[in-house]
Amino acid sequence: MDCCGLLTLQKEPVPLKSIEVELEVRDHVATVVSTLNYENKEDKPLEAVFVFPLPGDAAVCHFSAQIGQTQIVAEVKEKQKAREEYDDALSSGQQAFLLEESDESPDIFSLRVGSLPPGESASIRLEYVIELAVQADDGLRFCLPAVLNPRYQPQGSEGAGVQVTSVPASLVPYSLSFSARVSSPRPISKVESNCSLDPLQYLNTDQTQATVKLAAGHKFDRDVELLIYYKDAHQPTAVVEAGQASAEPGSLMGDPVVMVSLYPEFPQSVMSSKASCGEFVFLVDRSGSMDCATNNSEQQETRISSARDTLLLLLKSLPMGCYFNIYSFGSSYEHIFSKSVEYGEKTMEEALKKVEKMEADLGGTEILEPLKHIYSQPCIQNQPRQLFVFTDGEVGNTKEVIDLVKKNSGSHRCFSFGIGEGASSALINGMAKEGGGHAQFITGTDRMQPKVMQSLRFSLQPAVEDVSVTWDLPKGSTVTVLSPPITTIFQGKRSLIYAQLTGQSSEAAEGCVTVKYSLAGHPSENQLHFSLRPAENSGLIVHRLAARTLICLLEMEAENNEEKRRSKKKVVQLSVQSGVSSSFTAFIVVNTDNNKEIQGPLLHRDIPMAGLMKCAATPCCLAAYSSSFSRDSDDDGGFGLFDDACFDRAGVRYCYATDDCEESDDDGGFGLFDDACSDRGLCFGGGLVRNKAAVPEQPPRDPLLQLVSLQKASGCWLLDPALAAALGKTNEEVEKSKPEKASSEVWATILALIWLHGFKMDAKDEWELLAAKAVSWLSAQKAPSVTECVEAGNILLGCSVQKTALDL
Repeated sequence: MDCCGLLTLQKEPVPLKSIEVELEVRDHVATVVSTLNYENKEDKPLEAVFVFPLPGDAAVCHFSAQIGQTQIVAEVKEKQKAREEYDDALSSGQQAFLLEESDESPDIFSLRVGSLPPGESASIRLEYVIELAVQADDGLRFCLPAVLNPRYQPQGSEGAGVQVTSVPASLVPYSLSFSARVSSPRPISKVESNCSLDPLQYLNTDQTQATVKLAAGHKFDRDVELLIYYKDAHQPTAVVEAGQASAEPGSLMGDPVVMVSLYPEFPQSVMSSKASCGEFVFLVDRSGSMDCATNNSEQQETRISSARDTLLLLLKSLPMGCYFNIYSFGSSYEHIFSKSVEYGEKTMEEALKKVEKMEADLGGTEILEPLKHIYSQPCIQNQPRQLFVFTDGEVGNTKEVIDLVKKNSGSHRCFSFGIGEGASSALINGMAKEGGGHAQFITGTDRMQPKVMQSLRFSLQPAVEDVSVTWDLPKGSTVTVLSPPITTIFQGKRSLIYAQLTGQSSEAAEGCVTVKYSLAGHPSENQLHFSLRPAENSGLIVHRLAARTLICLLEMEAENNEEKRRSKKKVVQLSVQSGVSSSFTAFIVVNTDNNKEIQGPLLHRDIPMAGLMKCAATPCCLAAYSSSFSRDSDDDGGFGLFDDACFDRAGVRYCYATDDCEESDDDGGFGLFDDACSDRGLCFGGGLVRNKAAVPEQPPRDPLLQLVSLQKASGCWLLDPALAAALGKTNEEVEKSKPEKASSEVWATILALIWLHGFKMDAKDEWELLAAKAVSWLSAQKAPSVTECVEAGNILLGCSVQKTALDL
C-alpha cells in the first residue's frame, strides 16, 4: 500500500492526528483536560499504542472515548482484570481503549486504542488534577511534558522496562494546541513560559482571572512550562470541599475534605544565622545523556559542563568546618574521597581539580548503587547530612530509587535537580519529597546555578524539629489526616495537608489548624482559622488530590509481601472508589454499542514522542524507539534500538555512527541522516561519547566563574595577576591603587566584592553565599582600612558601590 499523510520513520501511517490541552488553574491547583484525536486512514483495522509522560504527582481522574456520536466513560478496574477485558474485547471484534500507569514509574502512561476500523475517527479525553509546585521566586510551576526520553533500565532490574517510540522533535507527526485559564483570590501579576505564548488576556478589572494560549507551531523540542505569579503569593489558605452526594457517608469520597496550604514564616533573627556545619554530599549524573545541550538555544553548553560550573559555585559557597564529598555515576560510580572530608583549602582544591575533568563518559544511568553506598556511610556527629542529586532523570527503576531514599529519610535531607527536557518528574519530585528536601527543574533557557544555590540556602537553614499538627473543630466533628506527617519545613516553601472531615457542623462554624515546631531551639507555631462552609464549584478536585496522596502513601509504605498484598487491596479499593489512577489499576473502555464485529487482523501502530533532545550526538544516533509497556518484552534493555548499526552491551542499547550512514537516505525524506556522521561517536542512554578530536573548542570562561574560581575556601581572594585579569585590569593597576595600610588579601577581597555588586547583581543568587563568606572573613580580620579600600576600589573599577551595600 502507498502510504500518505503522517508517517513514522518506518514509513508507517500515524493514526494520532492532534492533541488539544486545556488547563484550568485555581490558585495553586490545576485541572488538565487532554483530547487526543485519532483517525485510521489505512485499509485495515488497527491498534494504536501511545506511551507518553504525565507529571508524576498527577491524579488521573477521567478517561473517555468519543466514537461518532457515542461517548463512553471508562471505569477504573484492577490492572490485570482491565488488561484481560481489553484483550477479550479485541479478540471478539469489539472496540476497546486501555489507559494504564507504568509499573516502574508513575510519570509514564500507556494508551491503547484498539480495533479502530478503516476510515473511522475516535477522540480520547484524559483528565487529571495536580498541585502546582512553588518555585524559589514564588512562581507556581506547571509543566506539560511534551518530551519522553528512553529510561535506562539497570541490569538485573525486575520488569522489561519502559519502552518508548521516540523521534527527533522536528519529526513529531501530530499537532499540539494548548490554552490556560487562571483564576485566584489574588491578582495575577504575570504568566511566563519557556515556549512562545499569545499575550495574556485579563477577564476582569481586578485581574484575578486571565487566559493565555500557546502560540501556533509548537515544535515539540521542549516540555511546555508555565510560571504563574500572584500578588501576595504566600498566603495560608484552607479549602473545604463537599463530599460526593452519591458516595457512601463516612467514605473518603462521601465526606467533606479540607486542603490546608501553609507558608511558614521564620523570624529574621533565626534566618540570618546560617548553619556552619553539615555533611554535603553531591551526586552527579555522568551518563551519556548528560552530554546533551542544557537547553534549546544555539549555544553549545552541555548538561555536564553546566554541572561542573555549578559544583564550582557550591564548593566555594560551603561554610568552613563542614564536611563534603562528591560522587558521580553512570553504569558504575566513583567518589572523590573514600569518605566525607572536612572542608578546607586543601580538600576544596583537590575536589575542584577532579571536577574540572568530569565528562559524560560513564555509560548508563544506574543511580541506585551509589545511593546505597552513600547511605551505608556512617553519619558524622553534629554534621547533618545534605544530599544533592543532579540527573537528567532518565531511569527505569524510579520506584526502587524513591523507596531507598524514603527508608533513609531519617538520616538526611535530599535536594534533587532534574536537568533538561524529559527528566522524570516522578524521580526528581519523589526523591525530594521522601528525603525532606526540595526539587528543582532546569529546562529551556534556565541556568542551573541560581536554582542550585537556592537549594543550598535551604540546606543551610536551621533544621526544623518536633513538628506537630493539631486540629480544633466544633463539637461532633472529627478529622482524619490523609497526608504523610510533615517532617521538614523551609522558609517560603508550601506545606500541604489533606484531611477528611466527619460529623455534622453548621456551615457558619469555623475550624483551626496549628502547626508547632522547634526552630534552632526556639518553639514556634503557625495557626490558620478557616470556615467549614464548602467551596462552590470546586467539583471533586480536592478529593481526588487527597485520594492520590493516600494512594501514593499506601503504595510506598509496604515493607514485606504480606503488607504489599494488603496495601494493594486497599489501593485498588480506593482507586476504584475515587476514580483516580494507581500503579495497580487501569482505566478500561469497551464499546458494547457497536453491533458490527470488526473483521480481519489488527495492524499495530506505535505513536512516537519527541525525545533525545539536541544532544551532542549526531542525528544518525536519533533512532526510532520500539514501544511496548511491560506487557511485551523485547530483547533490548528497554530501548528498542534495532538499527543495523546498534548492538547490546551490559543491558544498554548502543547505536554506533558508522561510515555508511553518511551516505544514507533511509529516513523517509526528512534529511535526518544527511551529513550526519562526520563526527563518529558512540550513543548510549541518550548521549554520545565523541572522538576527542571532534569536540569543539570550549568558549571563554564566564567572567563571574573566573573570579569565583580564584576565591579561597576561607572566603578571601589573593592579590595576583589572575585576579587582576578577572577584574579586567592589569596587575600593575591593581597593585598601584592599593591603600598603603591595607593588606593584600583585604584589598583583593574588597575588590572582588565591589566587582560582584557593581557588575553582577543580576546573578546575585549565584554568588550571595560566597560573598557572605568573604564578608565574614573580612570581619574576622578587623582591618582598619576597609573604608579606604572601598573608596579606592570604586575608583579603580569605575563603580559606586556603598560600603553598607557590601555588608561591611
